[in-house]
Amino acid sequence: MRPAITVLQLDTHFPRIAGDVGCAQSYALPMEVIRVPSATVQNVVSDRPDLVDIAPFEDALRQARGAVVVTSCGFLSYWQSHLQSLTSQVLICSALGALDRLAVGFTPDQLMIVTFDAAKLTPVHLGEQSAFQTSIVGLRPEHHLRAVIEGNTSGLDAGQAQAELVDLVQKHQTPAHRHILFECTNLPPYRAAVMAATGLPVTDIMSEIAGVHPNAVAPSWR
Repeated sequence: MRPAITVLQLDTHFPRIAGDVGCAQSYALPMEVIRVPSATVQNVVSDRPDLVDIAPFEDALRQARGAVVVTSCGFLSYWQSHLQSLTSQVLICSALGALDRLAVGFTPDQLMIVTFDAAKLTPVHLGEQSAFQTSIVGLRPEHHLRAVIEGNTSGLDAGQAQAELVDLVQKHQTPAHRHILFECTNLPPYRAAVMAATGLPVTDIMSEIAGVHPNAVAPSWR
């Protein structure tokens, strides 16, 4: 059976729990994961996305069988147009692709962009919406989830990751905020907790997938 979703996953092995773009439990239809050789977090999460070796992703894209193809790292937003030009399949490189739509309804002070590494997410990643650079909030180096991802380790404590994320978002929330955008594809498992704590809607990679193929995403993550 042809998968509904193909995930072009970084060359990582840390746990991917329900809600994560790379977890089969996030979907209601069959999915496949193609791990991209040498595409480590250190090689892809970069403030110079133009220098990322995109050839392994091109090769992986040629193998993808899903009706929708998605990457497991929002920092690949820079390569959206290039990779889309190589396939007729729907391609979502990053939830940052939602910025063009969100910018119609929100100003930078009304939108919080939560990213894996704020120091490396640059205006180049935001394309025509570079004004939203001021909206960015990043996981701190000492945060558990960031350490698990950077270290590619197996000991994920989802409760700790959620508590730290909620605390981070609440500390940066202002009365002006009206919406939250998760750049990081490992944050959707904690979406409900963030929404409950802030009272704000959240856009993330899973909701973007649901926007083009709603039946493919498990109800909890649409």
